[in-house]
Amino acid sequence: MKRLIVGIVDYGIGNYASLQHTLNKNGQRCRISQDHNILNECDILLLPGVGAFRPAMEALKKRGLDSFLLQQARFKRPILGICLGMQLLADGSYEDGYTKGLGLIPGEIISLNNPRWHIGWNEIEILKNDILFKPSKKKSFYFNHSYTYQGPDEFQVCMSMSNKRIISAIRREKIVGVQFHPEKSQLAGSTLLNHLFREICHA
Repeated sequence: MKRLIVGIVDYGIGNYASLQHTLNKNGQRCRISQDHNILNECDILLLPGVGAFRPAMEALKKRGLDSFLLQQARFKRPILGICLGMQLLADGSYEDGYTKGLGLIPGEIISLNNPRWHIGWNEIEILKNDILFKPSKKKSFYFNHSYTYQGPDEFQVCMSMSNKRIISAIRREKIVGVQFHPEKSQLAGSTLLNHLFREICHA
């Protein structure tokens, strides 16, 4: 079976080393780059992210990666957003005022409020019969965020419960976002990434 090439989008905000280590351990080849030509040669694009929405969008725009990702989505290139990377896929965020996102999956990012943070391990519940997440039913993943996705039911794939219902995965065709960190979620995370990459690249 062909080893997939995962293009990790380097816009200066993300835990690239951790992702690369996990993916290499899983047998995937990685390219961490902001070069459009290099990323264009990859089988799937991975958009990571830690921190705040506004500076992340500014960093993407500074490197022309916002328009590149929109173009790749039009070409049906698989894209996976992790944590802040998932939030960037939405229409916009209310973090520190309103900032427009990539608009690849309809919906907006809002504050969790009470509690202010969702940190630690939590199970995911599959809301739809989506083959991408089938092996991850009732598995626990690591979360660390204070904002959450709010959008149409049709794009909500998985949820988790803290003090409130949290959308933990979203999808629109070949564009997928997960609010948790698979690369920090041990065996459950590795299993999810392997299965997700394989299925979405052949969808």
